[in-house]
Amino acid sequence: MYTGRILSTGMNSEGKPFVAYRVSSRSFPNRDCYKFDDHVAVVPKEGFEKDIYKSTYISYNCICFANDVAVVSNGSQTDVIADKIRVGMNIRDAMAYSLLTMDYEKDDYNTPRIAAAVTATDNEDEYECYIGIVNDNKILVEQVPYGEAAFISTYGSQVPDKVDFEAKTSEEAAKYIFDEGTFADYEKPVTSSAAVFDGKWTTAVYVP
Repeated sequence: MYTGRILSTGMNSEGKPFVAYRVSSRSFPNRDCYKFDDHVAVVPKEGFEKDIYKSTYISYNCICFANDVAVVSNGSQTDVIADKIRVGMNIRDAMAYSLLTMDYEKDDYNTPRIAAAVTATDNEDEYECYIGIVNDNKILVEQVPYGEAAFISTYGSQVPDKVDFEAKTSEEAAKYIFDEGTFADYEKPVTSSAAVFDGKWTTAVYVP
């Protein structure tokens, strides 16, 4: 089954906060995730740089950090959400504001924007985790309870679904969302990335 882009967040099987993201694509499969010091970006592969002129939506930061919060999304809303958190907005409001103002992508598929964010802590009183979506008929930002994990996709059920995210490290998490567990059922994976908090945020990418 093709479900489009996928992201997941919450706490993994080790009780560690995480975010993970997978590019799935029928139209633009020639892309990779690239890891930088403070973010992960989705960009066209070498030789396919001109694809950006076919769609402005195919290159973006998919993971970045704002203070102690990891933000993940399928588009340029990643940076907008992080910027709002940096200036003091809480996660829920930052996501709701960014999804509402940026709206769904105006491409041939009215592709929804999906996003999530989680705080870097194992203290339940300090923990926040939200996952959201905006499509052409709704906007939803929903809390992920402490100790749990959820995922959402652009063309799937378009609501957060609970998942047992059985990956301990960022490297394992990037591979897990690519083709393991629940995610093995979804077609046309291209590349993936993840960040896991274990005293500090670590990031990884998976390029098959």
